[in-house]
Formats: sequence, structure tokens, C-alpha cells
Amino acid sequence: MSNVPPSATDIHQLIEETYRSESRRVFASLVRFLRDFDLAEEAMHEAFAAAVERWPREGLPDNPRAWLVSAGRFKALDARRRLSHFNTLQPELAGRLAEIAESNTARVDRAIEDDRLGLVFACCHPAIDLSAQIPLTLREVCGLTTEEIAGAFLTLPATMAQRIVRGKAKVRDAGIPIAIPAADELSERLGSVLTVIYLVFNEGYSATSGEAITRADLSGEAIRLGRLVVELLPEPEAIGLLALMLLQESRRRARSTTDGDIILLEEQDRSAWDTRLIAEGRSLVDQSLKALKFGPYTLQAAIAAVHADAPTAAATDWGRIASLYDALIVLNPSPVVELNRAVAVAMRDGLAAGLNVIDLILGRGDLAEYHLAHAARADLLRRLGRKDEARVAYERALTLAQQEPERRFLMKRLSQL
Repeated sequence: MSNVPPSATDIHQLIEETYRSESRRVFASLVRFLRDFDLAEEAMHEAFAAAVERWPREGLPDNPRAWLVSAGRFKALDARRRLSHFNTLQPELAGRLAEIAESNTARVDRAIEDDRLGLVFACCHPAIDLSAQIPLTLREVCGLTTEEIAGAFLTLPATMAQRIVRGKAKVRDAGIPIAIPAADELSERLGSVLTVIYLVFNEGYSATSGEAITRADLSGEAIRLGRLVVELLPEPEAIGLLALMLLQESRRRARSTTDGDIILLEEQDRSAWDTRLIAEGRSLVDQSLKALKFGPYTLQAAIAAVHADAPTAAATDWGRIASLYDALIVLNPSPVVELNRAVAVAMRDGLAAGLNVIDLILGRGDLAEYHLAHAARADLLRRLGRKDEARVAYERALTLAQQEPERRFLMKRLSQL
């Protein structure tokens, strides 16, 4: 413990910050020890409750994260010991918890980091249904709510909740190890792991709901996991994903006002972009492209690099961006990619050309419930001077938007019309 503990107020603030930044890492370690998602979740919360009680009185531990893991393990042990007939009804778990109680409680930070990545790989185990792998990881590893995950997949929360429950049961019943797999098993799970990291970053870079445009904790966690994966398996797509995240993250400070309102890419102060992240991202894009085995993440990173290269919005090479989207659709055909390409087409070939592409997408029934599709259509209509149609499209986008800054932006556009 430290010799001169901070004030009680400072300690409570530190505990809150620790919960935001470390809770899912603590949870991952507890899952590995306890092999039970629900028990680990309960133990993690018990550990933080113990911190609230003890740290103001005893002072801060030298390693808060390791302290929380240790406290959570022993809270779980105590809870199980209080159950009647514990030793006879659950001897295997009793022996496991006894082993845990005797183990070293001061685990190093790197081991806990490995637990987090190990849990990612466990949730992406081939034995788990593909429809459950990514939602399970987003919920249990990254702490996203079921509603946030459902929003990312454009599906109903109830449907997503069922997938997550099935995934948790499979990990438990099949005895899937919570560990980074052997080298020969890494490649087969890499695709799912990269998808998880990508979705976590997206939720952090552009939150699906809430008061803030971004969630720095999630995007920072995704970048950290991306770096760990590249260390383990420096495949072109892992490198490409890391490049994409760094290039997107470089614009964070310029994406909103001090009041939290959205600043569009074309209006951002480019001097506020993080040149260090841009330089690293560019280098990684080049590295991945040279491998000639790249995929969708690398192409998206290349698109982000074109934006980063433009000193002004007017100087953006939209022809290059549209061509990259053409290639991306071949590798990863999806309505969202088509929508992004439509914006590039509008900037390259004219607003009407881009609007025609969006109308085709919506005409097929794709993205009918996706607010950004209607917002993009409204913007093109506004620029074309078709105000009545733009107003209808903005109103449709407003009914679908869940994020407060986006809603404020859409209402501002409506008032301008």
C-alpha cells in the first residue's frame, strides 16, 4: 500500500476510472479462473464493492488490477462455500476454487492482458455457433450491452440475447479453454477475432446510442487488442485493421465541438488530427498492401489514408476513394459498403449519381431501418435543392437515430430547411 493515501474523494474517483478502464480485463481473468461467466460477473462486481469499502481505509494497492482479480476470486470462493452441501454437490468446482485460493494472487499485468485476449479467442472457438461468437465476445469481453450489439448487427435485442445465452452455455458445457490457442489454431479463429475488434472500435468511434459521439474506452481497447493480435499473428488483415483503427482514431479530437455536437469530416480542423497516429497508420497500410494478401480491412484503411493525405476537404481524391470502394465491394459486398461508396460516387460523379445509388439500395429494402442511409439521402437532396424531399428523409432518419448528438445534428438540418 502507498505511504500517503489520497483523499477519500480522490480514491472514489480512481475506483470509477478503474471500473471504466479495467473491469472487463478483471472479468476476463475471473472467467479463466472460475470457468463460469455469471459467477465471474458477480465476483467482479463484488471486488469493486470491496475496493469502495477498503481502499479509502487501507490506501491504494500497488497494483489495483491484480488486487481486484484476487478479491474477485476469493469473493467467489466465499459465495460458493456458503452454499449448502457444496462439497458433495459440486466437488469439481470446490477443488478448482480451493486451487484458486492457494494460487499466487499478485499476477503480473501481462498475464491479465493475455487473459483478456484468451477470452476473445475462447468466445470465437469453432465449437460455438458462428451467429453467437461475435455477439458473445462483444458482451462478455468488451462489456457492450445487448442493445448496443443488436444495433451493430441491425437485429432485435431479444434475438441477440438468445444468441449470447447459447454461446455462454457452449463455453461452459464444452469446457472450452480460456486461453490464447496454439499457433496452428490461431489462423482459423483470426477472422472472427478481427471482426470483434472491428465492431468494438466502431462502437467506440461512433456510438450507436447515448449522449456522446464517441466512447474512447472502447476504441482504445480495440486498438490495444489489435496490437496484441498483430504481435501474435502479423497477418496482412490484422495489420490492415490496426492501420484502419489508428487512422480513424487520429480524427477523434476534431469530430465534435466542446459541447459535444458533431463536426462533419469536410468541416473538421485538420490541424487537430493526430499526426503520430496518421504516420503509423500509413506505414501499416503500406506494409499490408505490399503483402498482396490483404482484404477488406486493409482496403478500408487505404480509404482512410486517402482522407488523411488530403490537406483540405476540397483536395480529397474522391476518384481514388470510389475505386477503392469498388474493390471493397468485390471482397465484402454489403449494403453499408454500397452506401459509403454512394457518397464517394456523389463527390466524384455528381450529387444526382450518388443519390441514384442510395435510392437503389433503399429500393431493394436494404438499410430501411438504418438512420445513416436516410441521413445521407437527405443530405444529397438538400444539396440538390430538393428541400421537401430532404425534409422527409431527415425526419425518417431522426425517428431511427438513437445517439443524442446525431439527433441534434438532424434537427439542426431540419430547422435550416
